Amino acid sequence: MIRMDNESKQIHSIFMELQKEFTEKDTLDIQIRSYQDCAEGYRIEKKGSECTIHFADKSSFCRGLLHALSMKENGNCESRCAFDALGYMCDCSRNAVPKPETIKHLIRVLALLGYHYLGLYTEDTFKAMEEPYFGYMRGAYTQDEIRELADYAEIFGMELRPYIQTLAHFNALMRYEAYSRHMDVNDILLAGDDRTYEFLDHLIHTIADTYHTKHINIGMDEAHMVGLGKYLDQHGYEDRFHIMEQHLAKVLEICRRYGLKAQMWSDMFFRLACGGEYYIEDETKLKKIDIPDDIELCYWDYYSTDRDRYEKMLRTHKLISPHIAFAGGAWKWTGFTPHNAYSIEASHAALDACVSEKISDVVITGWGDDGGEASIFSTLPSLAYDADKAYGTSIAEEAIREMTGMSFNEFMEMDIANPYPEVHDKHNNAGKYFLYNDPLIGTFDSAVNDETADYYRQAEDTLGRCLARHPAGPYTYVFETQEKLCRVLQQKADLGCRIRQEYRKASGKEGKEQISSGVMALGGISELEIPEIIENVALLYQTLQNQWHTENKAFGFEVQAARFGGLKQRLTDTEERLKAYLAGTLEQIDELEEEYLPFHYFDEDEPQGLEYNVWCDIVSPGRMY
Repeated sequence: MIRMDNESKQIHSIFMELQKEFTEKDTLDIQIRSYQDCAEGYRIEKKGSECTIHFADKSSFCRGLLHALSMKENGNCESRCAFDALGYMCDCSRNAVPKPETIKHLIRVLALLGYHYLGLYTEDTFKAMEEPYFGYMRGAYTQDEIRELADYAEIFGMELRPYIQTLAHFNALMRYEAYSRHMDVNDILLAGDDRTYEFLDHLIHTIADTYHTKHINIGMDEAHMVGLGKYLDQHGYEDRFHIMEQHLAKVLEICRRYGLKAQMWSDMFFRLACGGEYYIEDETKLKKIDIPDDIELCYWDYYSTDRDRYEKMLRTHKLISPHIAFAGGAWKWTGFTPHNAYSIEASHAALDACVSEKISDVVITGWGDDGGEASIFSTLPSLAYDADKAYGTSIAEEAIREMTGMSFNEFMEMDIANPYPEVHDKHNNAGKYFLYNDPLIGTFDSAVNDETADYYRQAEDTLGRCLARHPAGPYTYVFETQEKLCRVLQQKADLGCRIRQEYRKASGKEGKEQISSGVMALGGISELEIPEIIENVALLYQTLQNQWHTENKAFGFEVQAARFGGLKQRLTDTEERLKAYLAGTLEQIDELEEEYLPFHYFDEDEPQGLEYNVWCDIVSPGRMY
């Protein structure tokens, strides 16, 4: 039992909320006293079952409490965050919009780890003044929901920050003519258009009227084609760097009107000044960049495990602005399965560089690209590790145990559906592309090897044993999704390879003596294996559905329903066509007659680092739109 003595009402409120996250609280016997008497950070004194926490602010107390519960030996320790602000950004725009209760759960977890703010990335998933179709049927947060979450974050001394877009990434609005007529090209707003700035005024006014903070991230990243569509038709060619500068000036004018301090992603200034490159060698190209004094540039990078690369880019950013922030990543955005091992390796390099370069604001991003399939809590080991790096401590292993009831290494098994988990400096998302890889076309069959099926059998067994040890933990439902995914993949991953191999035998391409063997094997695949795979796909769908509705609003899951429905139907089609071929009513299977070529969307296709996360390209080389 955890007992709190002589705490203030504020600390009592914090403790009552945070203890919801302690799975081991009933087995503890500890008495905690707390004093707000530190200039910064926290100091802990532990003797037997008594522990005293000295802290500077509410955020420091939260981290100090977790640290105190993690201490197994008597002694004293102290810690402070190397950054003025340490945050986590949650993607709420890739169909998965976390429920307010899920966000509150996340706030408690982040508070315990010592994070200072939570960012909500909302491209069109908040209700905006005078824009009724903005976020329509997308699970958009209401103003009341965001205000409630901002209030809740403040209990722990945390800040809720808005991350929006003000130039690109408006693809969800393209279906509405009222918006599309004011687009430049693709998902990019038409710079210089009066309606564009009326629209952005409505968005930013809503943000200012809803969040408590004065911080706002205005996006403006990845607008690669800015000025080359409708803008070009209306104005002729204009220096695209100048277009960006003018547009930014307009957006900052709106931010100032509502008293907001803006941050933006830095990539477009670099790309437009340096011929499309973000990572540059020739620093003289930066001379044309003139950054307004009241904007903070955020350098985002989660693609390297090389500390020198991060340090060089941070120093390069400082050449154009004194106001620099950094965004790293907890990889959960390439399918159903996270990449904690890679995230930790990348953060080790990146956060050391941030400390070395004295960066004051660091955020860890949790994107949800192409559907938001992975659980919002699947990267807890990464977030705990990143907090350790920021505070210069080593409590992540005990922190995970306190909050999940599982060991750190057990929770790291979450990564296992993507093969080669022992390779920490690369990442792949085979768990997704093997699932959706077409059994007859086989775009990703070349990534399969002789051990793939056995790998997934062992992976399912590993996850099954973990679930048996923790049948009712707070994150059991997430592990169930991963287990069911591995169950499907032990048969599905190499299905196309085996069908093609046996079809060649059955059709006589491997010699007449192999025909009988091929026919028998194809019969077993069509009569027994594919029906079993379809059953297991249905089980996976059910666990994913449970995970989704546990964490997220209902909106967006219709996309998963369509994808899984397509997968089951394609498996059914394959079963029926194999049976028709074997019965002699289908002369040949066209896809299997064509000479197979290995995966070549990228020049580099080493399986350990093969990542492809675009569902419509995974399932077919055909046009999906």
